[in-house]
Amino acid sequence: MGDTGFFATVFARVATALPEHGLYVLLVCTFIAGLARGFSGFGAALILIPIGGSILGPKIMSPVLLVIDTIAAAGMLPAAWRAANRREVFTMASGALIGVPLGTAALALADPLILRWSITVVSAVLLVLLISGWRYHGQPRAPLTAGVGGIAGVFSGAAQLGGPPVVAYWLSGASDVLVIRSNIMLYFAISSVLTAISYVVGGLFVEQVFALTLVILPLYAGGLYVGSRLFGFAKPSTFRIICYFLIGSSAILGMPALDGLLR
Repeated sequence: MGDTGFFATVFARVATALPEHGLYVLLVCTFIAGLARGFSGFGAALILIPIGGSILGPKIMSPVLLVIDTIAAAGMLPAAWRAANRREVFTMASGALIGVPLGTAALALADPLILRWSITVVSAVLLVLLISGWRYHGQPRAPLTAGVGGIAGVFSGAAQLGGPPVVAYWLSGASDVLVIRSNIMLYFAISSVLTAISYVVGGLFVEQVFALTLVILPLYAGGLYVGSRLFGFAKPSTFRIICYFLIGSSAILGMPALDGLLR
């Protein structure tokens, strides 16, 4: 009887946490975001945050993504640890020590509407950066690596959007694709820990975050698994084009001006 009451309470709280409109859109985007993350090592936030933020609000969606990504991607860390250039990863993470709290402060204190427009603009700019093929062609140096980590940390703390600066920087080198992907995985594991600490201090881990996690985690984990299986089999160029299209669509649909489509 006690177990029945417990599960009834959990179900009621989860039901209360679900959005009144846009749930199915959120679920589909969650799976696609996991697919992109599993394949490339990043991209989940660029797909999920603009649309998820328009449905739930950035202050709920960013912590939800942090929780589901930390849980779902944990199994990929041992392989990433072995293949990554750990010295470069930890140097970049040192910059995130400063950047993540600054981004979290923006998430906690900024007006939600302004924050959503900012996320839309940042997503679009980062997408253009990725599509342009621009890469840093200089020699990697510790101060520069830490600086990139600081910028990525600000984006991660504010909206979990730290991937593109890191990717653009590491792709400029001569490292193997597997090393780059492993670097990204390991960096974001460290960045997630820093972000989680900042979110706790900022009071962003509210009950709704964990209730929503129960609903969308299985879909995200499923997408992550399928995406990781595709790595090495699918043509990277084809998948990259698909991801760019999805990221661009999410940035457009996540604009506050188009809320009527999702709400």
